[in-house]
Amino acid sequence: MRILGIESSCDECAAAVVEDGHRILSNVVMTQIPLHQRYQGVVPEVASRAHTEWIMGVAEKALADAGLGPDDIDGVAATAKPGLIGSLAVGLSFAKAFAWARNLPFKGINHMLAHLYAPQLVERVEYPFIGLLVSGGHTIICRADDFDTIAVMGTTIDDAAGEAFDKVAKHYGFGYPGGLVIDELAERGDPRAFKFPLPSLHKGEHRYDVSYSGLKTAVIHHLPSYQRPGAAATPENIAASFRKTAIDTLLSRLYRAVADTGIATVVAGGGVAANSYLRRELGARAELRVLFPPLALCGDNAAMVAGLAWNYFQRGETDGWDIAPSSRVSDFKWRRTK
Repeated sequence: MRILGIESSCDECAAAVVEDGHRILSNVVMTQIPLHQRYQGVVPEVASRAHTEWIMGVAEKALADAGLGPDDIDGVAATAKPGLIGSLAVGLSFAKAFAWARNLPFKGINHMLAHLYAPQLVERVEYPFIGLLVSGGHTIICRADDFDTIAVMGTTIDDAAGEAFDKVAKHYGFGYPGGLVIDELAERGDPRAFKFPLPSLHKGEHRYDVSYSGLKTAVIHHLPSYQRPGAAATPENIAASFRKTAIDTLLSRLYRAVADTGIATVVAGGGVAANSYLRRELGARAELRVLFPPLALCGDNAAMVAGLAWNYFQRGETDGWDIAPSSRVSDFKWRRTK
């Protein structure tokens, strides 16, 4: 079954064709980074207008790259939530129109579940596993029992991990996008130059939660207070020290979830899953089976949307034409696993 997937939840306009949930026939991503670079962040109105201009061409290229025509598609899927409403509406409307015109089954996809599915496009994973979803808008540690059945164990109580990276990069003028720039700078810096505080591990029902507002404040407003004697306040050293503390915070909660559940398989997804320090640290844990998506599938893409949709179609589950975009994650079993 060949599924056309459409992704437009934020600032990437993407289309892909995936066969039988795992074989990627094409994966086209048109980035809007140059459009938002001057603002050092995504401007929703600019994003939605670009999606409107690009979506047809991106979908046509995805079909051409797959060597297929519109009549060769067996089903259509698009991201329906969460995301920027204007951006979501463009991709969702296009995908529904494509499916309706050809009388094809259609499914609206939860963007976060798609990120969690991305590694399965390369290597199949048995359930259950611990999921680590980290992006500019979300930080989630969860238990996954099926492709659409997850229980959120922990999340951020303030900023998402990717958001903290972006704000630190913007403050110091490191460049955009912040997560990528900080990761590149950090590879050339000393992570011990600044001793930023690790937030204390929460207890009780918040034992898996993370917090980044305090770290962000320390890096932006109180940098000299945490500088080690003799260390230079270079962009590389600031980036390396911040990156280490941000990722170590995340990993401390993840390891606690692994220990408490006894589940030794970890699957990561989302843009921050491309972080090189995170990949090295998790990869070094010999007692864990850790799966990361390839770098090309860490950011927003439509292959993960099409791949996940196949599972719904196999179950005979589709959506009607009245499905609307939503900015909320919703439909997760939220809080709190014991």
